[in-house]
Amino acid sequence: MRKKNWVLIRRVFLLLLFIAVTLYSLFPMYWMVVSGLRAGRSLFEPLLLPGPYSWQGYKTILSLTDFPTYYVNSILIAVGTTVLTVAVVTPMAYALVRSRLPGMMLMVRAMLFAYMFPALLLAIPIYIFLVKIGLDDTRLSLILTHSTFTLPLGVWLMWGFFKNFPFEVEESAFIDGCSRLQAIYRIIMPLTLPGVLTVVLFAFVLSWSDFVFSLILITSDELKTLPYGLASIDDAYDANWGELMAGSTMICLPLLALFAFLSRYFIRGLSMGSVKG
Repeated sequence: MRKKNWVLIRRVFLLLLFIAVTLYSLFPMYWMVVSGLRAGRSLFEPLLLPGPYSWQGYKTILSLTDFPTYYVNSILIAVGTTVLTVAVVTPMAYALVRSRLPGMMLMVRAMLFAYMFPALLLAIPIYIFLVKIGLDDTRLSLILTHSTFTLPLGVWLMWGFFKNFPFEVEESAFIDGCSRLQAIYRIIMPLTLPGVLTVVLFAFVLSWSDFVFSLILITSDELKTLPYGLASIDDAYDANWGELMAGSTMICLPLLALFAFLSRYFIRGLSMGSVKG
């Protein structure tokens, strides 16, 4: 009886702990959404429930600022970074696993080591290089810069995924007359979809949320991305907290949608891509 009571107490404690951690993690997001819907002085009142409701913050930031332009820029840059990352990472990781070249592990670890450098440490050299080749203040400059950080970890994730891949399936496709390219796109890519979607989610989130490189590489107002643009709106338009919280909520919406649809693939990709030994 005592053992059963102890098990029950432990389960209740873990449940309460889980609820507390969940509420603690979600509260900042909840407060952001609520603050974007509050009107007037109610924005500064310590109320957990919104009231009175108002869409004025959203209307102001969408109609009186360049926020829609920043949104388009962020979408183009994040999608471009994601496409470039997946296009390079998948064949590169496949080649590293299948070629079995000497020093392969050293190469993979070196790429992961390069990812460990802080963004600010590489910002100035990257900026000078892009200025030299005439690509500063362009969307392409941000796509290439973001890719320098998404590629190393993307290769690491896909390399771990391919390490556990049953290549006997590919060899059977060769026997059936498929070329290597056909086997990759018809056999390997569908089976490695969780790993690819993991890289997609990682690359999109990193590019979408970048502020440092946008601040350094972009000078034109029409090319600013969302995090940098929202900070500029605060400086140029003297926006109030309701408008800033409305803008922050709209920035988070694509990320929430991605995680809602791809979270199961993301978890599966991380677990299947783990490397033992």
